[in-house]
Amino acid sequence: MRFAKGLSAYGMAMLACLLLAGLFLLVAPRGDDEHIPTINYSMDVANARRAAPYLVWVPEGLPATWLPTSSRLTQDKHGVTWRLGFATPKRSHGMVAQSNESPPEKFANRMANSDKAVGTQQVGADVWERRYREDKKQRSLVRRLKDVTLVVTGTASWEELGFLASTLRQQPKPDPLPAGSPGAPTGSPAATPSPVPSASPVPSASPVPSASPVPSASPVPSAS
Repeated sequence: MRFAKGLSAYGMAMLACLLLAGLFLLVAPRGDDEHIPTINYSMDVANARRAAPYLVWVPEGLPATWLPTSSRLTQDKHGVTWRLGFATPKRSHGMVAQSNESPPEKFANRMANSDKAVGTQQVGADVWERRYREDKKQRSLVRRLKDVTLVVTGTASWEELGFLASTLRQQPKPDPLPAGSPGAPTGSPAATPSPVPSASPVPSASPVPSASPVPSASPVPSAS
C-alpha cells in the first residue's frame, strides 16, 4: 500500500511537470514564428503624387527589417493627407504623416497628440522639432515646410524615428496621363462652332418683257 501510494504521488508530480512544460511552450514567444502582415503601398505613392499639390515625401532605402503595415491616403476640403505606418526593427511602431492641411499646427498637434515641443533633433542637415506624449509613450518629430507639414511619430525610440525621417525623399510630379487613359481628366471638349453657311444669292429679277408695240391705226380712206 505504501509503495502504491508513493507511485501515485510520483505519477502526480510527473503529470504536473508535463502540464507546466506544455503551458510554457504555448505561451513562450517563438521568434521563428513571427508573422506581421505587411502591405504594398506603391499604389498610394502613385495616387498621392498625382493628387497632392505638394511634392510627396517617400521613404527610400529602408532595410527589409522595416515592415510596412498600413497606408491611408485621404483627400478632402482640408487637403491631401497620407499616413504610412511601419513595424520597426525593434518591433515598435513608426509612422510618416504628411499633409497640406491648414493651419499646419493643427495637423501637427493631431498627429503628435501633443502641442508642446520638448526640444529638437538633428536629422541630416535638417532640424526637426521633438514632441512627447508621456501617457501614450508617443514620440514625434515635426518639420514644417512651405507647402507641407511632415510628422514622423510612434512608440519607436528617437533613434529609430530619426532614421525613418532621414530616408524621406521628395518625389517629382508625374507626367500627365494621356487623354482617354484610366485616371486622365475627363470632360467633353468644347464644341467647335459650325461655320455659318453663306446666304444663297438672291436670284435676279426676271426682266420685265417689253410691251408689244401698239399697231398703228389703219388710215381712214378719204371720201370719194
